[in-house]
Parts: sequence; C-alpha cells; structure tokens
Amino acid sequence: MHIGLIGGIGVAATVVYYQRLAKAAALRGLSPFDLTIVHGDIQELIRNNLADRRAEQAQAFLPLLQRLKQAGCDRAALTSLGAHFCFSELEAVSPLPLVSAVAPLDTFFAAKGIRCIGLLGTRVVMRTRLFGQLEATRAIALDDEIEMLGQTYQDVAVSGVCTPEQRRLFIDAGRRMMKAGAEAIVLAGTDLNLAFDGAETGYPVIDALDVHVDVLAELLAAPSGPRT
Repeated sequence: MHIGLIGGIGVAATVVYYQRLAKAAALRGLSPFDLTIVHGDIQELIRNNLADRRAEQAQAFLPLLQRLKQAGCDRAALTSLGAHFCFSELEAVSPLPLVSAVAPLDTFFAAKGIRCIGLLGTRVVMRTRLFGQLEATRAIALDDEIEMLGQTYQDVAVSGVCTPEQRRLFIDAGRRMMKAGAEAIVLAGTDLNLAFDGAETGYPVIDALDVHVDVLAELLAAPSGPRT
C-alpha cells in the first residue's frame, strides 16, 4: 500500500514520522516501501486551530490530499495530532481514506490496562482531552497551565528545537500529572519527541506518534487498491 503524509506541521514531527515509519517497515521486511510526503503550512494550521476554524483548515488540507492521490497514494495521514481538530470535516471531503492518529489510542491504552493518562500537546488537545474521543481511558491535564504549556509546545513545533528550559517544563508537568493520578504521560503532540527522546523522566511515557506509526506500518503491508 502507498501511504501519503501531510507533513510540515511541523517539520521536526515529519522527520520523526519518516524515521520511525522506515524503521517499522524495515522490521516487517517492507523495505523499500511506497511513501509520499507533502508539505503543509504550520502557521495557517495554528491560526485555524486556535480559532476553531475546522472547515477552513479542511479546505486548506484538501489540495494536499489531492496531490497525494495524484501521486498514487491509497491512504493518507496527518503528522500532527493537533491537526486532528478538523479530522471529521477533512474526512468528509478527502479524496483518500484517512488514517486517524487519535482513534487507535483508546484501544492501545485499554490493552495496556491504563485507566488514566496525563496529556501534553496543543491547547485544544489538552483542553478537549484528545477531542473527547477517549472512552475506555480517562484523561487529565494541568488545566490552569494549558495556555502556557500550549504556547510552549507551539514554539517548539514551529522552531523544531526544544531548549533545556522547555524540556524541564514539559517533564515537570508530566511529573505533576502523575501525582494527580495519571498512570502514564501521553505525548499527544508529535513534536514532543524533541523534549522527551533520551530524557530520564522517572515515569511512563507513551508517544502517540508511535501508536500511529505502528498502524501505518501494518497498512504498508496491505496490497494497493485499484487506481481510479
């Protein structure tokens, strides 16, 4: 199967998707494999996300999906959990089936026996508790600090760099959510690997990106559909 990714939202997350998907595919004996990446506009996404302009962002993504279809892709995915705020609107107009990064998470947490998670990511992801899509698992966030943490995450995503101070901020936020009852901290922002990769946190960390990549890697092994 030929997978298409809308990348650039942000660049660092796109690079990690590519790296981890290539590794997962190789482990499954799927190298080489078919992958096409298009580049989205992170600033446009941020503006629409903060203003909850779902239809507008779906229309902004639409030409990118059309390009992926023209390139021969069978399915497409967004390399940003924050971008999933318009997933339903995008799915309604998409010329390709979309592979959600949010939908598999509830099943994953339940299979691990995790009843409560702490969330780090965009303002909307934290405020809506992953868009209200978790059913088997309860999610918590540091409600009084969502604006500050969300802005810090946005700064990291745009720059593609996480400073030591920003890293300490995220790790400490996770520690406090663990004290508040979380059983694991979920990196529900695909650029948070910049803060957590290689870090000693002292608590369980689940990168939502890895769950999504595993789903995509399994799809790579499926045959491509007929061209239309």
